Amino acid sequence: MVSMEVNHPGRASGLVAIASTALCWSIAGVFVKLVDWNPFAIACGRSLVAAIFIAVWLRKAWLRFSMVQVGAAAASAATMLLFIYANKATTSANAILLQYGAPVYVAILGAWILKEKPRAEHWLAFAAIFAGMGLFFMDGLSSGHLAGDIASIVSGLAFAIYFVLMRKQKDGSPLESALLAHIITAVVAFGIALFLPAPVFTPKALGAIAALGLVQIGLASVLFAFGIKRVKAVEAILVAVLEPVFNPVWVFLAVGEKPSANALAGGAVIVAAVVVSTLVSVRRDSQAAAAATAAAERAPGA
Repeated sequence: MVSMEVNHPGRASGLVAIASTALCWSIAGVFVKLVDWNPFAIACGRSLVAAIFIAVWLRKAWLRFSMVQVGAAAASAATMLLFIYANKATTSANAILLQYGAPVYVAILGAWILKEKPRAEHWLAFAAIFAGMGLFFMDGLSSGHLAGDIASIVSGLAFAIYFVLMRKQKDGSPLESALLAHIITAVVAFGIALFLPAPVFTPKALGAIAALGLVQIGLASVLFAFGIKRVKAVEAILVAVLEPVFNPVWVFLAVGEKPSANALAGGAVIVAAVVVSTLVSVRRDSQAAAAATAAAERAPGA
């Protein structure tokens, strides 16, 4: 019998959904620049919009408040809130680069909790991605921001926990965890934003918040919940690292800001690592499925 993990009929659509999730996440930089609000007001506004969008999408949410469902929600909320703080306390380059230690954390936690062990191609891809990230953000890296850098690292760990616990719900409905995450984020961010300068509500700002809530994290949550049911956590995080590669594309299209040579080189390394590791895994699984099918046909009584 061919394992569903090896030959999952929805794997291709799952990979496309995770790549589309990364594409949605990547528009944050462009739209956040259109909102002259403090970061926590932005986080509150976009998560509130996203929560409403997901609730409407679900129609009837199954909030069981299980440890896995709540744990995934808390990890997602922590990722978003810590990343916001990190962007204030360190450089954007440091924040993103340190957060993307997540693939290694996913590999370790996935092997422990999900029994989904990373393969040789995944570990090679991790090394290539880390090198690519270093090139990509070389121009913006700096030192002397210890608190922000630590927040970025913890954000990456929370991000990894989110991936693993969402994958843990592959036989259920992980989208409810995303709904809870955005409710938690909106409430916590609102409480913090009360002590910061009040936002000015302009059509441009409200339009950007709507785009962030509906697309950047709302639609992204729907796509991610669909994809993570069909793709192993370690493969999902590898594809998700395409997010920072997409980001400068939007900035270039919106304001004409050209990425540096280092950024282009780093982006090329990251894309190559993701594509090659995915193709190798797909080929390996196809061969395993073919071998299993052939063995079943040769078995007595087949």
